[in-house]
Amino acid sequence: MRALPLHLEAGADIRRALEALAQREGAEGFVLSVVGNLRRAAFACPGRDQPTVLEGELEIITLQGTVGPQGVHLHLSFSDAECQVWGGHLEHGSQILRGADLLVGFLTAPTGSAPASPGQAHRSGEPRVQITVAEGCPWSSRALRMLRSLGIPHHTQVSDTGPVPLIQIDGQPIGGYDALAELHGRGELEALRQP
Repeated sequence: MRALPLHLEAGADIRRALEALAQREGAEGFVLSVVGNLRRAAFACPGRDQPTVLEGELEIITLQGTVGPQGVHLHLSFSDAECQVWGGHLEHGSQILRGADLLVGFLTAPTGSAPASPGQAHRSGEPRVQITVAEGCPWSSRALRMLRSLGIPHHTQVSDTGPVPLIQIDGQPIGGYDALAELHGRGELEALRQP
């Protein structure tokens, strides 16, 4: 793993900055830590069609999730001036107030290996799909349900730290639920189904 610091100045869109970093690095990873504040927070609450937007002096508590060239899946929690805590899926338009410092960990393939695609041959007897989940995480449950309903053998690991779900195909991280759903939508999971 490579850990890269990211400093954001006032006015920066935190989601766009992380998307740009993942594109530049060309790798999958996750947010390790964050310290900073927001002047505007845009986040998706469960069951709502439109993002919720709050403005003011907002202190970031946590930001966790996956980043990669194909996109990001991030959960934000923050407190307002009354110390009320808010949170949900980070949306575009969340702007830094005075500054923020993040540490992003990028997963690296072993030296000399090329990234695998879901259609490539798999040499060992292990399932080609590994998924790290957390108990009670709705995105973990959705990813597991998709794998089961498609008949894709997988190895499951439970973790209470880091971003979840984290999915790997043939040892290469692809991201979380959104990345899995995107592969399914393009028909690229068919090669992983049990015959």
